Amino acid sequence: MAATATAGPATANLERTSRAGRAGRAMGSPLRLQLAGEPPPALVDRAWSAVVDEFEATEQALSRFRPSSEVHQLRLARGWSETPSRRLVAALTVADRARRLTGGRFDPRVLVDLERLGSVPVAPPAGEAPRAAQAHAGVSSAPLLRRVGRDGPIEVPLPVDFGGIGKGLALRWAARRLESLPGSSGFLLEAGGDLVARGAPLGEPGWRIAIEDPRSVDHANAGSPSVVVELPLPAAAIATSSTRRARWLDPSGREVHHLIDPRTGEPGGTGLLAVTVLGPDPAWAEVWSKALFLEGAAGIAALARRRGLAAWWVTTAGDVEMTPAARWHTIWVAGEH
Repeated sequence: MAATATAGPATANLERTSRAGRAGRAMGSPLRLQLAGEPPPALVDRAWSAVVDEFEATEQALSRFRPSSEVHQLRLARGWSETPSRRLVAALTVADRARRLTGGRFDPRVLVDLERLGSVPVAPPAGEAPRAAQAHAGVSSAPLLRRVGRDGPIEVPLPVDFGGIGKGLALRWAARRLESLPGSSGFLLEAGGDLVARGAPLGEPGWRIAIEDPRSVDHANAGSPSVVVELPLPAAAIATSSTRRARWLDPSGREVHHLIDPRTGEPGGTGLLAVTVLGPDPAWAEVWSKALFLEGAAGIAALARRRGLAAWWVTTAGDVEMTPAARWHTIWVAGEH
């Protein structure tokens, strides 16, 4: 299940601003920007350039899919960096806070488990096996990083995979750049189904977003929505955790997916196909969509309500469910009349 502004009943807003958009790719996903109103072409170009710059800088800092990235170079250096970038430090700091707030449900130190299961886009350093074998000994309680002085070197004892939170941070930082542009009156920025929005389209109460039904992607009605949501003003973000695309067979022939439970080292989310979370910040929406997914169908409702989250989820039984907080923002649900 992914959020999109162009599926089903969610097309109206973007049709009014189609000349104020740009599209490309970043972080292995489609990247699309729409500005609200009728901005001049020069503003659209500046906005798009700012978005591309932020995503490129974030990918170069945080992507495990790039051999040249800072996070991979950190791993090659056995977790030590003399001059870490502000993006890397910020990502580690946010991720460590997320680890604490989610009770260990979110933790980027699952890279060793992903590789054990067969996801190896970039070869790990030779001789790392002894460190990898110790991964789960401290993954739930030890801080992600150690700092030497306030602005000095850092040490990250275990390899990390920023994954979804990396994209969430790219959206956060790009949104800040867009907000600072003179003449900007609102926008919708989407990266692979995760979104950040400010303001509303001209003449509309808010951006309307369709959340894709993960059950429909292999059929003729692929991409049909399960829910349509109106984003709250003045700022909102949506993120989805789903097993729809990132699935493969591990070395034993077992089907696995990329949403690893840091507490077990195994794929989690029993009984769920996808979870979507609405919040004010895209990075934290990413964190909570994964944390909720890992609770599985049996525990997701209780955790989401306890945290007061606006969340939607689709179960393997085909049910579309949501929290009371999510119901406030829902304007259409498949099957409801």
